[in-house]
Amino acid sequence: MLTLERFSFGVGDRFAHQARAQLRAFQMLAARGVEVVPVWNKSNREHTFIGSEPQSVRTAAEAAVVALGWTGSWHVDADHIRIETVDRFLPSSDFFTIDVADSIGRPAPSAEVEAFIAKHPELVGSLSIAGVATPFRTTADDIRRVAGKYLLAVREAGRIHRHIAERKGGEGNFIAEVSMDETDAPQTPPELLVVLVLLADEGVRAQTIAPKFTGRFNKGVDYVGDLARFEREFDDDLAVIAHAVARYGLPSNLKLSVHSGSDKFSLYPIIRRALARSGAGLHIKTAGTTWLEELIGLAESEGEGLALAKEIYRQALEHVEELSAPYASVIDIDRGQLPSAATVDGWQGGQFARALRHIPGQPEFNPSFRQLLHVSFKLAAKKGRTYLGLLEANEEIVAKNVTENIYERHMVPLFLGRTVG
Repeated sequence: MLTLERFSFGVGDRFAHQARAQLRAFQMLAARGVEVVPVWNKSNREHTFIGSEPQSVRTAAEAAVVALGWTGSWHVDADHIRIETVDRFLPSSDFFTIDVADSIGRPAPSAEVEAFIAKHPELVGSLSIAGVATPFRTTADDIRRVAGKYLLAVREAGRIHRHIAERKGGEGNFIAEVSMDETDAPQTPPELLVVLVLLADEGVRAQTIAPKFTGRFNKGVDYVGDLARFEREFDDDLAVIAHAVARYGLPSNLKLSVHSGSDKFSLYPIIRRALARSGAGLHIKTAGTTWLEELIGLAESEGEGLALAKEIYRQALEHVEELSAPYASVIDIDRGQLPSAATVDGWQGGQFARALRHIPGQPEFNPSFRQLLHVSFKLAAKKGRTYLGLLEANEEIVAKNVTENIYERHMVPLFLGRTVG
């Protein structure tokens, strides 16, 4: 059976030019004694925006693995797939993030909900879980509400999981993640338990699950929310997973997945402590920040690279609403904090880079500027060979930024314990 290791780290490579630079960060971490598995991910939406095909992700990853002599495991994730998009990913992916957020909240047949409650009377009443300070206390109405909200979403996950298994030659030939993060309300630890029991009943052999956590997980910027509450809920989620694995026969390596996990610097010490206490695993996705490091590198190269970075920003300003709409639930752009195109036209490369690069405490860092450019990658795609040619011409400075971002600002605080700043 294809099994995901304890620690895995999702990286995006929008334009399939940075796989080697990304993999170098994993090699640097391995040299410090920490094995983390790279998972290259790209969604159908991103392929559509850019005009690429799923095979391009595997091709770039394979080339990087060969070039750097990587001997560890690695995977290619069909990110946020649904039944209507999964088939194009089947030949090139071995990891599938099954997104069922659209089915959450669809009313489930009451008879099926009642059958679930009858099958699992242990979920009603007081339930003590090792690692959770206070027992869960639930009524039949509580379970009825949660099961009714998530049952059809889990059924859809089962349908997609079986579809993949049939075409991949069995469930042992791929890694499944179930994603429920792109929804309005977070799942509490008791709700997560019900979701896991539903998945077990449905026969979905998920190795990671991505719930929606409390607080805001905006793309490319730090967490916004109550840190103490997040820590309590994250700890409880880990305990719930361990309980569900033991009680309901879910895969023994089932672990939490943190989506939009890039730049969550205030959370990394919390997550690190929780993993050390529990011995649990983690999958974290950082995705589109590599594209931002490409822009930073082009800006620092000055000349044509800086000119193109400024042009992309100018066009992004003209299309803020259009670019933001697909990512409305995971960005929070303050239009009043966006510098004018004329202002940015006057910047040197270093100033552009400092405004875009996320270093806590850096006075010139502008989170709204960063978030707008984060969702503007299709503007670079429209430049075609002009953009790709500049990446190739400035490969050294771009790659340096890509590697340093992943290693210094993400891997080191998560896996080695040093803070970012």
